[in-house]
Amino acid sequence: MTTAPTSIRRAGERGFADHGWLRSFHTFSFADYYDPAHMGFHTLRVINEDRVEPGRGFGTHSHRDMEIVSYVLAGELAHKDSMGSSGVIRPGDVQRMSAGTGVSHSEFNNSRAEEVHFLQIWIMPERGGLAPSYEQKHFPPAERSGRLRLIASPGGRDGSVTIHQDAEIRAALLAAGDRVSHELASGRAAWLHVARGAVTVGGTSLAAGDAAAFERAGTIEIAASEDAELLLFELA
Repeated sequence: MTTAPTSIRRAGERGFADHGWLRSFHTFSFADYYDPAHMGFHTLRVINEDRVEPGRGFGTHSHRDMEIVSYVLAGELAHKDSMGSSGVIRPGDVQRMSAGTGVSHSEFNNSRAEEVHFLQIWIMPERGGLAPSYEQKHFPPAERSGRLRLIASPGGRDGSVTIHQDAEIRAALLAAGDRVSHELASGRAAWLHVARGAVTVGGTSLAAGDAAAFERAGTIEIAASEDAELLLFELA
């Protein structure tokens, strides 16, 4: 049985911060943006759509007790942290950092000409006090084209990155006319975020930055009305 969204979050309803070098849309309450009606969804706490100017970035700062996932849409983001991890995150890469008992890190756009466009995602961990850890994996377009590719899961199933929570993240690249579906079991919830393009789900049209929540069991049917990139979060 097909299930329809229980609520829709439009791109234009999100919080917005313009710091000059950083422009950020907040799906849920974050920093100076506070909306008690949008504090998160189940264990999904943050989806920030960030654009960072060339030669700028986030200086060293600290987090604890949070699963932080970065998903790059365009450009490159250089990462360094207090665990000794470093690397460059590019489109198709998924970075997972478990802040646990505490970690300091920085992210920087080293390009002289191109901004970096990425999604910063926070998921609450299964428990506090985990050991900090870092992981990065690449999921080429062929693995995400026309299908919902698992990119994060509790046990790192199917080559996904490991997150310390009963949650799964899937990514898809859809051409106009493509259809994908996901079976949502009883007791589970889902959040669909459209990163680019446009899709239709349950008779509702969603454009870039829009999101839909699902809290009833059934089949989530997604049809691309134009080329699209999306993330689907399944949560306890």
